[in-house]
Parts: sequence; structure tokens; C-alpha cells
Amino acid sequence: MKRTKKLSLLILVLAMLVSIFTGCSNKKDEKKELVVWTFTDEIEKIVNNYYMKDHPDLPYDIVVRVIPNEQYQTKLDPVFSTGKGAPDVFALEGAYAKKYLDSGYLASLAADGLNIEGKLIEEQYPYVLDMMRGKDGVLRGATFQATPGAFYYRRSLAEQYLGTSDPAQVQQYVKNFSTFIATGEQLNKQSNGKVKIVSSFSDLYKVFYAARTSPWIVDNKLIIDSKIDELMETTKILQEKKLTNETVEWSEGWFADMSGDSAFGYFLPTWGLSYVLKPNAKKADGSTTSENDWAVTQGPAPYFSGGTWLSVYDKSNMKEEAKALVEYITSNEDFLKSWAKDTGDFLSNKKVVEQIKGDFKEDFLGGQNHYELFASHAGDIDASIVTGDDGTIGGLLSEQVIAYALGEKQKEQAIEDFKLAVKNAFPHYQVE
Repeated sequence: MKRTKKLSLLILVLAMLVSIFTGCSNKKDEKKELVVWTFTDEIEKIVNNYYMKDHPDLPYDIVVRVIPNEQYQTKLDPVFSTGKGAPDVFALEGAYAKKYLDSGYLASLAADGLNIEGKLIEEQYPYVLDMMRGKDGVLRGATFQATPGAFYYRRSLAEQYLGTSDPAQVQQYVKNFSTFIATGEQLNKQSNGKVKIVSSFSDLYKVFYAARTSPWIVDNKLIIDSKIDELMETTKILQEKKLTNETVEWSEGWFADMSGDSAFGYFLPTWGLSYVLKPNAKKADGSTTSENDWAVTQGPAPYFSGGTWLSVYDKSNMKEEAKALVEYITSNEDFLKSWAKDTGDFLSNKKVVEQIKGDFKEDFLGGQNHYELFASHAGDIDASIVTGDDGTIGGLLSEQVIAYALGEKQKEQAIEDFKLAVKNAFPHYQVE
């Protein structure tokens, strides 16, 4: 009996030892993982369809997690604050990239192994680098795309009411906002009120914001740039003279006007062509306004909207591998050329843009080379005034701009209400 017990105990010990050594062996065989978080499936496609094909023998796995943009920040914030489960590489959208820039969570792209800052400075448009340069001057993010904006318009309506559909000539009708308003009046009058220069005056916000010379916050104090007054007056005129279809940007009516004949044009960034205009320029009967009937010109002022930046988590154990991925996506010329050809996306890498810009021809835009247009203006964009709270502050202002344009408030009251809203949202800012 005692012998049986001893034998059983010996078997149990041996089994435990086998389990321990097997577990150690399995752990040795397990590949490390480079974890990437993104709010857009573009990064997932780049990793799976390009990076992995060019790097088939990586000694680690790359795991890409796509999180809906509306949930993205609420997922990032806790893993950053606790340090548990944070990704090695993460995408940041232009609207909130600055929020994280000086948080301490983003690694320098000029230190810790693979230094890629010098290469990026040489190759990329200045504004995309300015977006991710911290208060200390350190670069903490990079992108593969630039997103300059422009004014897309209907060729047939331009020909009918302006006498030309040529982008260079139409630009003279929208070259600044006073001219833009005069053109809106001309379109409205000659069409007997059927054609409006834009579907919504909220299209103009991003253009005016980009034209400011001062950021919203300077030395912890709210600054209201003179362009804000011009924005309010311009929207008021557009509303009073009925020069818009009175829709709201991103609303059902705003999208619907893309397939009709009542909206002359739209302010959209580069990605707006493929992701906004093309899919919505279809009528109920299946026909489309895209039959060579759209074109694009710069409009009143340079601006940008959106964009995807990639950053490396400062406490990552795989910084070199993470930076290698970021370097590939932002600097590998073969990949960038393929990506631009496959998607039509406008690149942030000005070196590659110069090489390929003459090869583009967009049927939707009547054969126009929109790439050359964007290339000619991408260098004019200034992102130095962007702050991490721009999205929230801009949203608070838009409410007051609408109230003023609709005649619900006097301008002075709208401005005071805007200041109060900012003070309530950001108690730590000085608001006068």
C-alpha cells in the first residue's frame, strides 16, 4: 500500500515536471507580437497586403486591431494611463492627434534605436511633421498621407452659369470669400434660385480655421482670431441671401445634394473624393453626376482636414520593430508608389509625389490630374496653429455661428456664449 502511494506520488511529480518543461518549451517557441491599434482599416490593409508581403520572415507576429473611431479614444486613454495592454504602434486621427502629443506616451522618432526623423524631414511636407512635433520640438508621429483640401464643383453648372468649366478659370470665381459670395449671388440669380454655391455654409468652417494666424489657445488663454469674425459674417450673408441649401455638413441632406443639380460645389479634402463624393454622387434611378461632370480647384485658401498619423508607445518593448513599421509606411518608395496607384491616396512624401504626380488622370473629374493640384498647394498648409482641443472648441463655436447666421442671436451675444461654453468645457483655460 505504501509502495503504491509512493509510486503515485512519483508519477504526479514527474507529470508536473513534464508540464513545467513543456510549458517553458512552448513559451520559447511562441513568437513575440507587435500590436497595432488603428481606427481605420487602411492600416490593416497596409500591414497585411504590403508590409507582410515585403517582410515574410519576420521573427514576430503583427496583430492589428481596428477600433471604430467613435470608441477609439475611450479605448486608448485607459491603457495609456495604466500602462497595461497598450499597443506598440497606434494610429491617431488629425482631429485628436495633438491631444496625445505631449502626453508622455509617444516615443521620439529621433531616439531609441531606429532614428527616422532625419529621413522624414527630408521627404515629407512640413505641415504633416508640424502636426506631430511636441512643445519640446521632438517628432513623435508620422504619416503616409497628406490631406490638403480644395473646392470640388460641377462642370456643367459652371459652364452654364459662369461660362467656363476650366479649373483655372473657375478658381477666379472662388479665389477669396468676397468673390465666392459674389459668385454665389450670380449662380442664384441666373438659375432663378435653383443652384446654390454650396449645400451648407458649415463647409466653410475648416477653410476659415486654417486661415487663422493664431491658435485657439496661447499661453493657456483663449484667442479669437479675426478670421472668426469674417467666418461669422460670411455665413450670415450666405444665409440671408439664401445662397446655400441650408443643410448641415455630414447630414443626409448634405450627402443627397451630391447627386442632385442644386449644389454647385463642396469643400472636401483629398480623401473626400473617394470616400465622400464618388459614393454619393448617384441618383435614385442609378444614374450618376460623375460622368466627367466634376472638377476641382483650390478655392479661397489652403487648408487640410483629417489624416492618419502613426506613433510608437514610449514604453513598448519593441520600439525598433515598431519604428521599422512606421518607417516603411511613411518612407518606403516602392510601397508608397503602389499605395498611391492602388488607392489614389495623396501621399505625404513629397519626394515620391514629385515622381508620380504626372501619371494621374481621374475620370470622375473629367480626366483632370487632381494630384498635381494637391501637390502644388500641400506645401502651403500651416499646421502650427493646431491644438489638441481644436475639435471641441470648433464644435462649440459652430453652434454659435449657426445661431448668429439664423438670426437667433446678435454677434456679440454669440461670442459671449461661445466664451462661456469654452470656460465650462476647459476650466483651466483663461477666457476673457
